[in-house]
Amino acid sequence: MVKSFEERLVDTVVYIILGLAGLAAVFPLMYVVSVSITPFSEVLKNGGFILIPQSVTFTAYHKLFTESAIPRAFWVTIFITIVGTVINLVLTALMAYPLSRKALPGRSMFLMLVVFTMLFSGGIIPTYLIVKSLGLIDSVWAMILPNAVWSFNVLVMKSFFENLPEELFESARMDGAREFRILLQLVVPLSVPSLLTIGLFYMVGHWNEFFQAIMYVTDRTLFPLQVVIRELLMLTQQPLENAENMLPTETMQMASVVTASLPIIVIYPFIQKHFTKGMLLGSVKG
Repeated sequence: MVKSFEERLVDTVVYIILGLAGLAAVFPLMYVVSVSITPFSEVLKNGGFILIPQSVTFTAYHKLFTESAIPRAFWVTIFITIVGTVINLVLTALMAYPLSRKALPGRSMFLMLVVFTMLFSGGIIPTYLIVKSLGLIDSVWAMILPNAVWSFNVLVMKSFFENLPEELFESARMDGAREFRILLQLVVPLSVPSLLTIGLFYMVGHWNEFFQAIMYVTDRTLFPLQVVIRELLMLTQQPLENAENMLPTETMQMASVVTASLPIIVIYPFIQKHFTKGMLLGSVKG
């Protein structure tokens, strides 16, 4: 089918807009990566702005992982992300599955309570008092358990479970399977796209953990990656004697930003197709 001149013109305009939007998104990333791998002398020569480095050095990364709190914070964040995501997925699935069954007594009331928590929260001070009463202050669990279940993710997974053919559940029950076995051996294998989608939400949330860390953790050895990076970024806002002190700090900052962003950037392409499929299938029914 041959496109008309107007259609080709529209396509050209759309491609130009998308190209400019892509460039606007890539430009900051290129700047951060370039500054992080550029020698100090070149950064100083160009006034701190580097887009395409003439020479490459990984001194900032070496110093970052040998002379700062980044390695310890990195492992704290990895623990929070892995353990927290597993707990999130298990509890979300255990909550979403019974809510997806229309025969559940009081189902409407439970759904209303879930939606209510999306609109209203207990507040910062009551939440802090609960965390303190549970003995979670200055513990990595204070950054995991308070957000063990997200209401929005429960509703998305519930909708996905509702879209599964009811005949599968009836057949499993006729074979003598109970609900917990149906969930483990039937629902979970069929819900991989939804689980990966929800898992990505939880994983990104834990990886970017910041607010709960500054609220509930005072032990610096338990600070996650984002809190440590914030401290590095705040260094440039302090008065310095000259620019030579600022530029190496800026290089370290850019290296820390790349370090914090790279794992998510690497993981996302592998689950992108499941992410799209899970969101579409989980939003067909409300």
